Amino acid sequence: MRILIVTASLPYPLASGGAIRVYGILKGLHDAGHHLTLLSFGDKDASQTPLVDICEQVIVLPAPVRSKAERIKTLLLSSQADIETRFYSVEFEQKLLSLLTDNHVDLVQFEAIESAAYLPVVREKFPDVKICFDTFNAEADLQRVIYQIDKQELKRLPQAVYSWIQSKRIHQYEGDLCRASDLVIAVSEEDEAILSQYRNDDKTYIMPSGIFVDDYTTPDKEIDLPENAVVFTGKMDYRPNVDAMLWFADNILPQIPEANLTIVGQKPHARIQHLPERDNITLTGWVDTVPPYLHASDVYIAPLRMGSGTRLKILEAMASGCAIVATNIAAAGLTDEAKSTMMIADTESDFAEAIRRLLNNPEKRQELGDCAKKMVKAQYGWSVLIPRLLKAYEEVGIG
Repeated sequence: MRILIVTASLPYPLASGGAIRVYGILKGLHDAGHHLTLLSFGDKDASQTPLVDICEQVIVLPAPVRSKAERIKTLLLSSQADIETRFYSVEFEQKLLSLLTDNHVDLVQFEAIESAAYLPVVREKFPDVKICFDTFNAEADLQRVIYQIDKQELKRLPQAVYSWIQSKRIHQYEGDLCRASDLVIAVSEEDEAILSQYRNDDKTYIMPSGIFVDDYTTPDKEIDLPENAVVFTGKMDYRPNVDAMLWFADNILPQIPEANLTIVGQKPHARIQHLPERDNITLTGWVDTVPPYLHASDVYIAPLRMGSGTRLKILEAMASGCAIVATNIAAAGLTDEAKSTMMIADTESDFAEAIRRLLNNPEKRQELGDCAKKMVKAQYGWSVLIPRLLKAYEEVGIG
């Protein structure tokens, strides 16, 4: 089968959850014998990446640049969602249409809502081509939750209003995309329950995000972290991650004075750059490899209050044998068996107490870490997940 994968950013290096998911899908489809073309935005030379070993073509175009004034104009003078036009490029659309005109393609798969601006034109001009929308998140609901959190702080009120407006607009846009697709892929049961309401059939499927589990078994180097090391990882200009670290640093960490927090992730947002002024907080910025930090941690934390989908950061921590403390929102999307390998806490005091208990009990940390490693391999390795994607294709007559 010939598959055209469309992404809003080049899925390499594997420095974000989105990149890890798309690369895993590409590698899995290639290993299953399918012929792949990747069309993506980016500013890197893809010829120096493993992408060229698993795709017959990798086409990378420069991402469009939208000024703040243009985004405000869209907000005030249109009913469009910001995400609807953020990655629109005439050049990209023309390239996509030419690929479909000049080549036989069995399936076009749009990865995440950011790339799906081109989905309607493909449906219009190539009505017989099958379309898969791989959603990553239930985006309208994500914006609704962000609004609920941000409105609690007066200084975040403008951002809360923005998210409230976007949640309404994305609801319509997301629904249109789901209805125009032959099948929709959700990453969790929670997201599937939301996204399936946009359609009047049963063509919304669940395929969680996964990881290459063996890559986390042994780190390629060792690092030293302070005693009682508490670690968080993630892209640090992403709103849910920023909110998580501000909430944890201001309200939970002071209850555990013996703990030392290390925040590992690229592009730290201005809102968190003051945190290292505190003696027990380190902000690494970009690192070339995350597993050494996971293996060096005493406790891995996921204090997320917003977001959706499968938390790849938690899967990575599980594969590294970490003892994990997470909120219910962070653990949403995981199976009950996976959740049983970590401690779940939602209040500030409960979260602090869970960390304190683990710091004082190395045997419990080892027990949870060992269970997590077994569970992630059984449920979230790509060798387990790709057959679920192929089965979804078959059920809508693809392949």
